[in-house]
Amino acid sequence: MNNLEKIFSESQSGRDYAQRYASYLSELLGSLDVEAIEKTIAIFQKARSDGKTIFFVGNGGSAATCSHFAEDLEYGTRTEGKKSFRVLSLVDNTAYVTAVANDEGYENVFLRQLQSHFSAGDVLVAISASGNSPNVIKAVEYANGNGGITIGMIGFDGGILKNLCHCCIHVKTIKGAYGPVEDIHLVLAHIISTYLMYMLRKE
Repeated sequence: MNNLEKIFSESQSGRDYAQRYASYLSELLGSLDVEAIEKTIAIFQKARSDGKTIFFVGNGGSAATCSHFAEDLEYGTRTEGKKSFRVLSLVDNTAYVTAVANDEGYENVFLRQLQSHFSAGDVLVAISASGNSPNVIKAVEYANGNGGITIGMIGFDGGILKNLCHCCIHVKTIKGAYGPVEDIHLVLAHIISTYLMYMLRKE
């Protein structure tokens, strides 16, 4: 039984379930490695300073977080008269993604885009609850092999990405707790992007 099943089975009502779920999210937030968050912020700041691009990859709910995080990081931090972050979410070019998936296999949808756009010093953010998505792993391996810096936003036991990325923010849960992991990943996107927004305004 995973965490959500336990919370559901012990809940007496929708209100009780909501309270237990929220409490569980609070526990997960409290257990986050803030040093990994600080390291991620520093990597993003250096990428901006050096004029490098920050790429995002992920699937399903994590793909939605990629789109949201990329928008917040580039547009949400935009400050008049200051250099913006260069950000690209590789989940959002539907025509390209489906063409590659159809012709070469879904495991190559991010790899092919990186081969066209990725340069040494660029950053790749890999968002995956399981840490085991083949297309995300191939993207990280390519970035690592081509002078890139890789950041994993992962859940469960961390999967393959835990030991593959240069920096990982790990939301540790029992396997299958997708909702809480994805909830915390989105909170992390807001923590990081709003902090960077305020820092830009102080420059």
